[in-house]
Amino acid sequence: MQNATILVLEDERAIAEMIEIILRKEGIDNIILCSTVQDAMRKIEREKFDFYLLDIMLPDGNGLEIAKYIREKSDAPIFFLTAKSSDADKLRGFMNGADDYIIKPFNPLELVARVKVQLTRYMKKKADVQEGHIYTCDRFVFNVDAAEIEVDGKKDIISGRLFHLLKYLCENVGQVLSKEQIYERVWGDYIFDDNTVMVHIRKLREKVEKDPGKPTCIVTVRGIGYKLVGDVH
Repeated sequence: MQNATILVLEDERAIAEMIEIILRKEGIDNIILCSTVQDAMRKIEREKFDFYLLDIMLPDGNGLEIAKYIREKSDAPIFFLTAKSSDADKLRGFMNGADDYIIKPFNPLELVARVKVQLTRYMKKKADVQEGHIYTCDRFVFNVDAAEIEVDGKKDIISGRLFHLLKYLCENVGQVLSKEQIYERVWGDYIFDDNTVMVHIRKLREKVEKDPGKPTCIVTVRGIGYKLVGDVH
């Protein structure tokens, strides 16, 4: 966790500096502070971060759009830290890719505890990926190290949640995995979202199935979840 790089987007200087101090006390030294959407976007385009802590209401834009952009390129944890506290605001936050939603004013110790849980889980995932494996199945070859999948001789990049979803299925070939299990492992969140799992399974089928409408590789086990069929080695 000490090697993690965190981006903090917060326009209230006192809050940003306080967050930096409490994270450094946990041994996290690579912290980038931004106060505007424009500044954050420049840094996100140049560098990959392991964690994003975002305000929503900013002088030149909205943190929700930043989160949406991040989620298209990364599955690193995203926390919103904001004064917007309605249920509708929270729902919008999660729909735009948030892993947690913390309302101001907040308890600094609680913030650190939540960050550590998500960051530790993400860094472990990242380390597992870097070990490097190649899974060969009836329908595809999945090169974990290169984040690349080959289907019928055609190669394609697989990234973000789809990467971790396919890896989890490969690690548990032949086993029926409930939607709740998949969501907890791939998204690392306690707020289960049935639709999110179904959407990503559909996208994955579009990559690996000959006929995504009649899947033979990633099959549905009615009333339970999904199973990867075939020999994987």
